[in-house]
Amino acid sequence: MVVFLVFASSCGDDDHDADLPANNPTNGKTKALFNPNISYGTMTDQDGNIYKTVIIGTQTWMAEDLRTTKYNNGAPIPNITDENVWDVAITGAYANYNNTIDIDTIATFGRLYNWYAVNTGKLAPKGWHVPSDEEWETLTTYLGGADGSAGKLKEIGNTHWEIPNTGATNEIGFTALPGGFRGNSGVYSNIGYTGFWWSSSESDAGYAALFWYMHYDRIEVSRGPYREQLGFSVRLLKD
Repeated sequence: MVVFLVFASSCGDDDHDADLPANNPTNGKTKALFNPNISYGTMTDQDGNIYKTVIIGTQTWMAEDLRTTKYNNGAPIPNITDENVWDVAITGAYANYNNTIDIDTIATFGRLYNWYAVNTGKLAPKGWHVPSDEEWETLTTYLGGADGSAGKLKEIGNTHWEIPNTGATNEIGFTALPGGFRGNSGVYSNIGYTGFWWSSSESDAGYAALFWYMHYDRIEVSRGPYREQLGFSVRLLKD
């Protein structure tokens, strides 16, 4: 276990572009329970959000969910609060769960994005990207396979995950949270019970994109295609 944690630990170096904003009101507000035995790095997005990062095998992942409100060209991402507008949107958008404006909640769970925002290729700052389906599979393969890897990825305890949060150890520092999702009808659901994360890979053009998810009462990481209008969390991967 000691050897495993050494390889999973981040080198702790900052990944900060001098051209990026230096700060954001959500910084330092997260209530996520990170692994105290991991040496995390940091990265900054185009909106001035600062995130913990963690090395897992050959990959470097964000250890928090994305919360940018801007694309990497500086353009704002539309925040769609109306259910009916969300349902028919075919361009990039984000939402906060239940349209919250609570800074602590946003800092902890990040924001939810439709796949059209992912597909712009502009969600990530320079040097980072939304992981492909294959890159998500690389992560779970490193952890021994999708059937048992969710426990190693999920935040421990029941501060954010509902009981029983089966198998959760967060031993590699990923700190997966149950941010829920926004359905294609615009309704929010499953916070505390399930975490959903987009991949950049499309399954059927114009209809379904591939995503990965974890449940509060399971140890496996699952994947599947769904409509691109859904709002899921996003984790970025270093190039």
